[in-house]
Amino acid sequence: RLFLRCGHGVQFGYGIILRHPGRIALGDRVIFGEQCILDARNDGVEQAIEIGDDAMFANAVSVTTKGGTINIGRNTGIGTQTVIQSTHDCPTRIGRDCIIGPQCYLVGGGNYHFEQLDVPIREQGIKPDSGCHLQDNVWLGGRVSVLGGVTIHSGSIAASGAVVNKDVAENMIVGGV
Repeated sequence: RLFLRCGHGVQFGYGIILRHPGRIALGDRVIFGEQCILDARNDGVEQAIEIGDDAMFANAVSVTTKGGTINIGRNTGIGTQTVIQSTHDCPTRIGRDCIIGPQCYLVGGGNYHFEQLDVPIREQGIKPDSGCHLQDNVWLGGRVSVLGGVTIHSGSIAASGAVVNKDVAENMIVGGV
């Protein structure tokens, strides 16, 4: 068995890259476009990536964990070249019925420490955040970035090109930074 769970009617385009598929759970009728990446690298959990029924992934979507977890709800569509990441036990959760435009970036994972000027930043470790959370029925326009520690509440919209670095209340429209 390749996946932890694979529902009925799942479809894969060509050139899919799978890493650690035994930690990936797929619902029914999930569709992956060409050249998607699913990387469930997390030795600490049985299930690192969970994708709900009827989710759709356009071409070249990257869903990767490096010690984190990702949950994507049912009926969610993810646009081409979107990157969804979770690292350092900082989960990324996307609710059901979400619309994510092309080239979006969603990350749970914290920021590097940088206080010690005599030590390279990459060696100073990570300050974890609470992860990245999109509740149900959220719409992200193209090229939206949602940073770690942020929750976008139900019914909200982030305009194309937005960098969302603070929580967004229910049924709000945000743009810019």
